[in-house]
Parts: sequence; structure tokens; C-alpha cells
Amino acid sequence: MLHRNDDNSSLTITVVLCTYNRCETLARALRSLAASRVPESVTWEVLVVDNNSSDQTREISQRLGIEYPVRIRYSFERSQGKSHALNTGIREARGRVLAFVDDDVITEPTWLWNLARPVVTGESAGAGGRILPEAGFVPPPWLPLQGPRNMGGVLAFFDCGDEPCKLDSPPFGTNMCFRKEMFERYGGFRTDLGPRPGSEIRNEDTEFGRRLISAGECLRYEPSAVVYHPVAKDRLRKDYFLRWWFDDGRARVREAGTRPAVYGIPRRYIRALRLALFRLPKLIFQWMSAVDEQKRFIRKCWVWTTSGEISEMSRLRKHAAPGQTGHVQPEPSLRTH
Repeated sequence: MLHRNDDNSSLTITVVLCTYNRCETLARALRSLAASRVPESVTWEVLVVDNNSSDQTREISQRLGIEYPVRIRYSFERSQGKSHALNTGIREARGRVLAFVDDDVITEPTWLWNLARPVVTGESAGAGGRILPEAGFVPPPWLPLQGPRNMGGVLAFFDCGDEPCKLDSPPFGTNMCFRKEMFERYGGFRTDLGPRPGSEIRNEDTEFGRRLISAGECLRYEPSAVVYHPVAKDRLRKDYFLRWWFDDGRARVREAGTRPAVYGIPRRYIRALRLALFRLPKLIFQWMSAVDEQKRFIRKCWVWTTSGEISEMSRLRKHAAPGQTGHVQPEPSLRTH
């Protein structure tokens, strides 16, 4: 049942939905959210953060806010990049628990409460749910989605089975929630990570989850919190996967940060040399010698990831000021008091 309450201080959950030039899929996502069923005692809102869109995002958000009884608020973030939009959503959210969802998914009616319940009740600091492909999705033969070779994460699929459990790896950004105090305690999403026009570097969501897990916070997997994620045709191409893995290598370097030097030599330089001289040639040989189509493509992706790591280390070295080993951006502070 939808529940609307105009007392901002009593809101239990804010659903943060960041969007950029996807007004058609946004309307579909908002309609599915409006059909959410939560207990009458739970008050909630949807906060749409428009990341400088040039389409009808504002008009659609405002129209659907009138059409449906759930409160849909609109916010605008001019700084381009998903992490900027996410951090704006966190600052402006009025709920004690923040749930995150993308602008192109369909949520099941039970999604929101199934995801947020353990966080609202204090059982865990955060939670992640199941992200499944839409009905009718057929992967190409070179793409494994089961077993140890599973590459569904590239398409934002997340499925840890049928039983709830404690997560030892972070959830994905299109189906996760946290107590708002987690951001006040540990900072926001890193703005040197996260997609933006011209860059597909991601990991802004998983980096935050790893930050909480490293700090000893409990994150829970909720298989009954289901969203369906469509896959655009251009993402079912090998060149898209290779670009994704290359940028994943770059993101890993950014996330790792700077460690103490060894005899005055930055560790990043040592690692880049090892990757280039030893790991990369080995991976190239494994790729070229593989016969199985899926195994061959996976190994090719490993080559691209390692190349991305080397590329990012080189970029950081070139842009480092004299006497520095490369800038590592700290997590943005999101304290509101």
C-alpha cells in the first residue's frame, strides 16, 4: 500500500534515483516504483536527481509526482558524473534509510520493503538485492553467465542464490540500500569513480560497499528484493566488454590509492613494471592458446584489464606534481550537521 506523509522528519526511506537523458525509461522505472507495497507505518519518497539532462526528465518527474500518490521529488545536479548526482541525492534525502535504483530498471512491488526491512530494523547497515535480466534475454554464445566464468557483473546482474546471507562482497548500485548515517560516518561516493559522459569508469558503488565491509559493517543479501535490468544491444558486443574491462583496470588503480614507497620508489611504478614484464605476456599467451570460445574471451578480458591498470598508473605518473606519486581523491564528506 502506498503511504504519503507530508511530515518530512518522519520519512523512513528515500529511494534515490539518478538519471541522465533517459526520460522514457525513467517514466517506466518510476511507475514500477509507484506500485511498491510497503507497510502502512513506513513512510517513503522517491528522489529523482537529474544529472544535467537535456531531455524531458524534469517534466516527466513532476508529472508523475502528481499522477501517483507516493511523493516524487525532483532535484537537479549540474556537475556531470553519476557520483556527483548520488552525493546530491544523499544530502537531499529525508529518509533514515536510503535505497538506490537506476533509471532503466523495473522493480517488483515487494522490492523496496524486502530490501530495506533489515536496514530499517537495524539488522544490518546495508543490503543488496537480486538484479536479473528482463524476460526473453538471450546471451550470446561467448558470454558466460553461470559458474566460475560468470561475467554477468559487466551487465550489472547480481544473484547470490535463493537464501539471504551476509555479504562478503559489495552489492551493485542499482539495487542496494544503507542507513543514511553510513554516509555521514564513512563519506560519500568517490567522484573520481563513476560513469560520466565520455568515461565508463565505474566502481563508485562497489568501492563504497567495500569501504563499509572493511570497517566491519554488516551488509546483507536479500534475494527477494528483485529488480529487472534491461540490456541494450550495444552492450552485448565484445568491444563493449573489452572497454568495460579496460576501464575496470583503471578503476582498480584509483581505488587502491597510494601506498608507501619502497626505497624511495613508488609502489605503483614497481607494480606497473611487474604487470608489463611478467603478468601481461603470460595473460596474452593464455588468451591466444585457449580453444574454448568462452574461456578465450575471458582471458582476452583479463589482458584488457591489466592493460587498463598499466595505462592508469602511467597517467597518474604523468599528472603527478614533482615529489608526488599521484593524487588519490578522498571520499567526499556528506555530514549534514
